[in-house]
Amino acid sequence: MKKLSKYRRHRAVAPLLLIFALLGIGTTFQVAGATTTQVMTAEERTKAIAEGKEIFLKGCSSCHGLNAEGSSISPSLIGVGAASVDFQVATGRMPMADMSQQAMRKAPIYNDEEVAALAAYIASLAPGPEIPTEEMLNYERDGSIAEGGELFRTNCAMCHNFAGQGGALTQGKYAPSVMGVKPVHIYEAMITGPQAMPVFSDKTITPEEKLSIIAWIKAAEKEPQLGGVALGRVGPVTEGLLVWTLGLGLLIGIAVWLTTKAK
Repeated sequence: MKKLSKYRRHRAVAPLLLIFALLGIGTTFQVAGATTTQVMTAEERTKAIAEGKEIFLKGCSSCHGLNAEGSSISPSLIGVGAASVDFQVATGRMPMADMSQQAMRKAPIYNDEEVAALAAYIASLAPGPEIPTEEMLNYERDGSIAEGGELFRTNCAMCHNFAGQGGALTQGKYAPSVMGVKPVHIYEAMITGPQAMPVFSDKTITPEEKLSIIAWIKAAEKEPQLGGVALGRVGPVTEGLLVWTLGLGLLIGIAVWLTTKAK
């Protein structure tokens, strides 16, 4: 230690310490940046847009137009943003054969890279909602289950059912179940308003409140059925139907049995 201490006032010590400090800070930022969502370089983005345009022309342009301007059977995609494309395509709702029917969630046709390329192309046409990053979707850290339940019952339960199981709407439409849906797709649905769903802007429901809704949905998925048979958790309709069916069936059975005994 004595040998080292005699060099601490050397004029080369300060520059060396500064260099080591800068190297340490640079390494820290590099490691931290590697754990977050990777940002595309200009070259990667250009390549993705070109690939996305090719996918669009082959699989989407017959309905949405060669320039995504829309047609008589499908809407324009200009300005819908990458989030809308990711929600519709990554959940298998698009592409679909019959545009007159409501799009259903199913196995996606395109893989993750193709979906990302298609989203990049549509996003390049006009500004729109971006796909939320992993850092934005940390609902376990930034969300409140209690607040999310209250927000869900206030803003979502009238369509999606109080337990998130979905429900019927007017004109043959329906609100799908939100159980088993990825957090990114729940968030995208709130900011893009697919199908008959309204758009919930950040002024209506803040990003933190959106994470709380996601936190409640994920907690509801794991909730045990302490009351017995769940019957789909769709409310009193199925419960009443079961009671009437079993009750009337039991009464009819008793009446038949009494009639046979009287003979």
